[in-house]
Amino acid sequence: MFFAVVLRNALFILVPLSFFLSTYLYLYPIFHLCAFPAPEQDASAAYSNTFRQHVPLSGHDSKKVAPFRLLALGDPQLEGEPPYQDPNASSFPNFHKFWKDALLLEGTKHNPLQRLRHSLHDLIDFYLDDIPQFFEKWRKRLDHVGNDYYLGLIYRSLHWWTNPTHVTVLGDLVGSQWIDDKEFENRGWRYWNRVFKGGVRVEDEITLTPSEFDEHLILGEDAAAWKKRIINVAGNHDVGYAGDLSQDRMDRFIRVFGKANYELRFRMPVDRTSASEEGESEDEDHPIPELRIVVLNDMNLDTPASSKELQDQTYGFLNEVITTSEDVTRPAHFTLLLTHIPIYKEAGICVDGPFFDFFDGDFSNGVKEQNHLSRDASKGFLEGIFGMNGNVDVPGNGFGRNGVILTGHDHEGCDTYHYINQTAPPEREWQAKRWQDAISSQIDQEPGIPGLREITVRSMMGGFAGNAGLLSLWFDEETWDWKFEFANCGLGTQHIWWFVHIVDLITLGVGLVYGVLVAVQRMIPVEDPTFALKLTGNGKMNGSMDSPKANGSTIHMNGDGNQNGHLEMNGKLDGPGAGKKSLRRKKSRRSLTGSSSSGGSPS
Repeated sequence: MFFAVVLRNALFILVPLSFFLSTYLYLYPIFHLCAFPAPEQDASAAYSNTFRQHVPLSGHDSKKVAPFRLLALGDPQLEGEPPYQDPNASSFPNFHKFWKDALLLEGTKHNPLQRLRHSLHDLIDFYLDDIPQFFEKWRKRLDHVGNDYYLGLIYRSLHWWTNPTHVTVLGDLVGSQWIDDKEFENRGWRYWNRVFKGGVRVEDEITLTPSEFDEHLILGEDAAAWKKRIINVAGNHDVGYAGDLSQDRMDRFIRVFGKANYELRFRMPVDRTSASEEGESEDEDHPIPELRIVVLNDMNLDTPASSKELQDQTYGFLNEVITTSEDVTRPAHFTLLLTHIPIYKEAGICVDGPFFDFFDGDFSNGVKEQNHLSRDASKGFLEGIFGMNGNVDVPGNGFGRNGVILTGHDHEGCDTYHYINQTAPPEREWQAKRWQDAISSQIDQEPGIPGLREITVRSMMGGFAGNAGLLSLWFDEETWDWKFEFANCGLGTQHIWWFVHIVDLITLGVGLVYGVLVAVQRMIPVEDPTFALKLTGNGKMNGSMDSPKANGSTIHMNGDGNQNGHLEMNGKLDGPGAGKKSLRRKKSRRSLTGSSSSGGSPS
């Protein structure tokens, strides 16, 4: 059949196209040259080493891989059923009302004209409201399913290819703090079973406050478990801003995603350092390398807050972090702060500038929305947690502790350097520049200017190219201190995911239809040669085809479906009119013979 030929030719195009598109999509980190930065290596060398770890016997160098590799993902914001929607929107309420009005099922007494008017009005609402709302609701549900698997593809592909040691999601795990508990649980199920399938929340037993710590974890031990754990940070869409953050919202976040305030302390194995164990003085000069990870809920650091108790808990935890910190002069110590709202910076440095909005009369007039922390809260981070100061006379000359801040919230992402000039007039203020500008001006190398890098990780949502952050942290034994580098890896817009899978579905559908047609063709017995020719679809046959014999006669067909032009009857005249035709031929031969003999005799 012609239709089968069309489908077969379409498959010649669709199958390789689908294969190459799917390969690109699911292996995109390979094509996008994604890799964790490596100690003392450029990006190409780090990628080559990452590639070799997936190829057997290829010479992968594990010594050139950072011992701490953090896959940082920002703001997935899982959407779902709107918090304020009509529960009957998908059950055609106006159609049900039509039957009630038409048949007076509710006992209402209407005259025929009123019944007709109400019924027509219900039908119009059914066509103009119910049906569009029904399709729109299911379109959104399909979009949510696709978005879940798009985000899950980012996590699983990078998790497999880059081989991180730890994973964090920097807040806004779900799309709204106003949803009810049932919808929150539903999005939590999607989070753990679709997006981060295989991941688990960090156990409460190891998420401790500073006062609860009794011993450090060893970096590299229990590696398989840490690779599965997801360090979740609370965001405004998870628990709300200071104005609408409540105990109920915090409790359900902790139940589904883990604690909002805790810290983790790791130590590098001693055998991986060159520290001498012979004398105490050398231990003081070369202390054991330590990594401190602080997970902080900064949603209620600014005021006013609707819940004073929750704000006191946050500040109590923050004060514990500050008071239990190592001395600012201690080398080999690194602090990694994971939080959601970025610290303060002037407008124009990042996409989101400073902004605050407050409730008017509700929630104790608390904070309704904010882009950054306030100046005072930001100063508490820089001078409290990291011990930096504009005064050169403080311990460590004001340069504080080594570390970095990772935040979310600003979906566009931003990479900044916060610094304070100790030689400025007495009113010294913290300032910020883009990281690239700070490097080009070498302000991070100037004496008398303490500073700290803050990386706002671009969102992993499709509208922001499905980005992921790759943070590498390693210990330099020559300087006896920690070093880090950061890189981004993006998949691309979510439309790429949809396009590839639509092509895959079309290919699968065409293949199934073509397979059914071929199966039906083989099941039908072929007796008529012309019918067989039609089934092949190209009007040609391979070689000669003999028709069934009838009383010993055979009609020979050539390759183009036409008769050879001769008929073999095996000496029998069984065909209709065969005897008459033979008689006429004999008579004509006799007449020709007679005329030739008479014409050839002499007169």
